[in-house]
Amino acid sequence: MKIVLASSNIHKVQEINEIVRDFAPDLSLEFILPPEGFNPIEDGETFEENSYIKAHSAWELGKTWTLADDSGLCIDALGGKPGIYSARYAETPKLRIERVLNELDGIKNRKAHFSCAMTLLNPKGETEFKFQGICSGEIIKEARGVNGFGYDPIFLPEGYDKTIAELSEEEKNKISHRGNALRAVLDYLRKKV
Repeated sequence: MKIVLASSNIHKVQEINEIVRDFAPDLSLEFILPPEGFNPIEDGETFEENSYIKAHSAWELGKTWTLADDSGLCIDALGGKPGIYSARYAETPKLRIERVLNELDGIKNRKAHFSCAMTLLNPKGETEFKFQGICSGEIIKEARGVNGFGYDPIFLPEGYDKTIAELSEEEKNKISHRGNALRAVLDYLRKKV
């Protein structure tokens, strides 16, 4: 079964297909890029709203099973920022990290979580399943590690002494917000197909 992943990021498609191979080898699923013309306007106010906007935009192009996710970093002391603006918090990943570290300078409470909202639409365009995955932890004071992307080098997951960027891909997929959300989607599909 092929499911359109509402993303123009081939790396995200590859990451999700790897998670499927690791956690649901019994399901013959393949996630693919949406048809040409996929360019949603993410103007929702929550991860859930943006996830639905992306899913519906991709579904309109292909009228088939479609999965979308929207995710970001939420920092308690910053009132949940950068939140839905995580990817646009500064021009580059390095500048985004610097901005977060500057905003947290001198702040003791560094609790944070990554959040990932996933929306699965069926071929009729109806919401079949939705789920929010969370990975809790805290922001450390300087970047460590070279794996992953985004804020991974400054995020220390709960119960770990390594940042997300210091974990292997397999370790990351076991605890990540996207991995948690995707496993819930896969469990749902296992009962469905």
